[in-house]
Amino acid sequence: MPTRLKYCVNNEWLESKTSEYMPVTDSSTGQVMAEAPCCTADEVNAVVTAAAAAFPGWSRTPVTQRVQLMFKFRGLLEIHLDELTLLVSKELGKNLDEARGDILKAIEVVELACALPVTMQGDSLMNVSEGFDTVMYREPVGVFAGIVPFNFPAMIPFGWMIPLCITTGNTFVLKAASLTPQTAMRVLELLIDAGMPKGVVNLVTARRTEAELLLKHPDVKGISYVGSTSVGRHIYATAAGSGKRVQALGEAKNHGLVLRDANLEQAARVIINSTFGCAGMRCMALPAIVVEDVVADEFLEYFVRFAKERKLGCAYDPATELGPVVSAEHKQSVIKWIEKGVAEGAKLVLDGRDVVVPGFEGGFFLGPTIFDHVKPGMEIGDKEIFGPVTSIKRVKDFEEGLAVMNDSPYANGSCIFTESGHYAREFARRTHAGMVGVNVGIPVPISVFPFSGHKNSFIGDVHVMGRDGIAFYTESKSVTTRWYGQAKKAEKVSTWEGMIRTK
Repeated sequence: MPTRLKYCVNNEWLESKTSEYMPVTDSSTGQVMAEAPCCTADEVNAVVTAAAAAFPGWSRTPVTQRVQLMFKFRGLLEIHLDELTLLVSKELGKNLDEARGDILKAIEVVELACALPVTMQGDSLMNVSEGFDTVMYREPVGVFAGIVPFNFPAMIPFGWMIPLCITTGNTFVLKAASLTPQTAMRVLELLIDAGMPKGVVNLVTARRTEAELLLKHPDVKGISYVGSTSVGRHIYATAAGSGKRVQALGEAKNHGLVLRDANLEQAARVIINSTFGCAGMRCMALPAIVVEDVVADEFLEYFVRFAKERKLGCAYDPATELGPVVSAEHKQSVIKWIEKGVAEGAKLVLDGRDVVVPGFEGGFFLGPTIFDHVKPGMEIGDKEIFGPVTSIKRVKDFEEGLAVMNDSPYANGSCIFTESGHYAREFARRTHAGMVGVNVGIPVPISVFPFSGHKNSFIGDVHVMGRDGIAFYTESKSVTTRWYGQAKKAEKVSTWEGMIRTK
């Protein structure tokens, strides 16, 4: 029998009263590993209540003490790195290097949270008017909720959200991804082992109806969401309409531009990793490649050869370079997209639909798939597929290529491959994407910078990570003071104070 998973409230793991459970599979074998509860409305409300009750005490805890929790947490993540890597690999399908990277990116933001006594500091100005000084502080807000996708079960909740949220003094409710909840649950256990007080972070798994309660709950002050753009818009409209702050990270269709002067072999190798890494199941994949027509055939020859060389296999086999997708349903979704591309008239150069991994016939495997001559308006080249599928778009020159890329409604990342400083600068200045790579296939910044998607890839004002992340989880308070000396009690009020009194 698969393990029946629990939900967490006040550092205790409880059996849900639900009668509905969601299967969690080993993506390489197709076997059900565990079952995640569809927590009831009462259980979702209970975890919010616990977080709200924990907030006053936790917010009063000095930040210098809160960061000690992060230091201990970081140590435990390092100790359990191999265990967590294997867990991500099994329930999601990432190869071991990619799964390890998921954990390491979470650790990176935990390290940023350790610096909050410096980075959370406000501003001050002495003598803003005669005798007056003003100090701006950053204070915690309250309870935040996180609704996360399946594809980065460690990095997104325990990197992008929880470290900055709780170290700034807030409390948190995590709606873990139903397809990959075990990683989040195990990482939360480590956070509890690090000494986290009860109620500071709580966890549920739930269907959309119950998760919707978080968007309107009066005790929830903010929502951090990663997933589809359509759901992100709904979350933003609903939660913001209830007076909450929201950051909603949506879909992507990142493009790379290969110019005629690029090192084509090197560009092809870099793009292979970015487009087929994590089986394409990441919002910073590079699934659309815009190539100058004069070098397109040569580039494609390299690209197809390197794609065929990529080792497909069980996710937790150390030799594997391309693992399975997350579920049978997701595999069928990607297959339908491939069929759509064929029907639209794109040239299917490499077809990954019928691959078989001996000994793992039940796994959710798809091989590298490449379409050439993808034209404007073809959905295969415009919509997010979230699988190992790449579209080649041919253009006559830099200007046409940039126009094709900027026409996309999504704008997480964009990349250029060139040896020209002029074109690299023009591209960086004029591309619409929020994260830009020059001869870099995955332009994700380190955590001291924000993950800054644009257009339909982000709905909100303040991004995750960096100073944006700190701003999202805090609100500013400005305090203006004036002190009277004993010998100056009858001193005339300043012009500024007089102005204030007359309003």
